[in-house]
Amino acid sequence: MSEKTHIVIVDDEPDIRETLEEYFSMKGYRTTTAENAQRMRDLLESSGEHIDLAIVDVSMPGEDGLSLTRHIRSTSELAVIMLTTLNESVDRIVGLEMGADDYVEKPVDLRELEARVRAVLRRVRRSAGTASSDPTKGDKNVIAMGLCQLDLDSRKLFGGDGAEIPITAMEFDLLNAFATHSDRVLTRDQLLELAHNRDWEPFDRSIDIRIARIRRKIEQDPAKPQIIKTVRGAGYIFSSKLS
Repeated sequence: MSEKTHIVIVDDEPDIRETLEEYFSMKGYRTTTAENAQRMRDLLESSGEHIDLAIVDVSMPGEDGLSLTRHIRSTSELAVIMLTTLNESVDRIVGLEMGADDYVEKPVDLRELEARVRAVLRRVRRSAGTASSDPTKGDKNVIAMGLCQLDLDSRKLFGGDGAEIPITAMEFDLLNAFATHSDRVLTRDQLLELAHNRDWEPFDRSIDIRIARIRRKIEQDPAKPQIIKTVRGAGYIFSSKLS
């Protein structure tokens, strides 16, 4: 892993910060620690700081990790992995809804965390498309999704007005899976396979949460989806006839 890959560890517990900093430094990453959300906000606002990924503890005094994740997602495209206490399912769900890329439970298994970091970074780097992001050129790799358009080359989503709609790397991978398998029912297991993410369990709510986030971006009425529909007991289907 390149030393240029910069990870920020945000946790109020000094022992955890030091352990993670030492481990990822040994693995060749550039690491920075932040003892609270405000310190992370300061790093984000520093023009000289390029950050690739943040490992954020959910439970911190003052501003918690959920609020910080929402701020990160609204101001930058860096990846976020949350650290949650065992069985904090509500926090995990809320964090994923806010745009976190993944989560790892405490007590942290360092090898598992590193594997998650690598997987998230791979997805993010795949999203760094080099093709033109103009969806008006009639490229066959631009897929209509309702009023939105998904550019498969640049890995970007555009609204009906041509403005880019921010999406995470995993959201693109799911949209791409639907776009390239339109009008077919896809099970959760198939979506995991097509999105190249076997870190999730097939029945993990993570995939449902991400599809709910996608619907809020492409559906006129997310409560009554017409573009990505739920097929009860089977999975989901992207209806190209409505696009």
